Amino acid sequence: MPSNDVRILAQAAVPTVAVGAIAAVVSGVVAGGKGAIGAGVATVLVILFMGLGLYVLQRTAKSLPHLFQAMGLMLYATQILLLFIFMAAFKNTTLFNPRAFAISLVVGTLAWIGAQTWAHMKSKILYVEPEPSNPAKGEQSHKSGHSS
Repeated sequence: MPSNDVRILAQAAVPTVAVGAIAAVVSGVVAGGKGAIGAGVATVLVILFMGLGLYVLQRTAKSLPHLFQAMGLMLYATQILLLFIFMAAFKNTTLFNPRAFAISLVVGTLAWIGAQTWAHMKSKILYVEPEPSNPAKGEQSHKSGHSS
């Protein structure tokens, strides 16, 4: 992954981990140990799904740039659908508190999306690749601007 992609990944993951830790503490206080476990599992799922989605989206942007926007929309819809499936699959579990799991999953997803949006807004990504400044053999370089 290029450094810009890693930076965006880190800027989205760190706030999500912080929100997940707060959710685990609050869930632990409200629902006991099973609540903390549910919040922890939800945070790991959010980071896994959203991080994998960001990786897939970046690979698509490099190999198939004309599909980038459609792929992004499809990817987010798929991620939300998968998270909903996990919430439905674990709604009657006894491994952890399902309510703490569901709330932490939603809050973690919103934290990731908000942090990723913020990171993209603040990143300086070139929209057009600049041409190399070295002139080809036999061509004179044409300088523009002030020469002083």
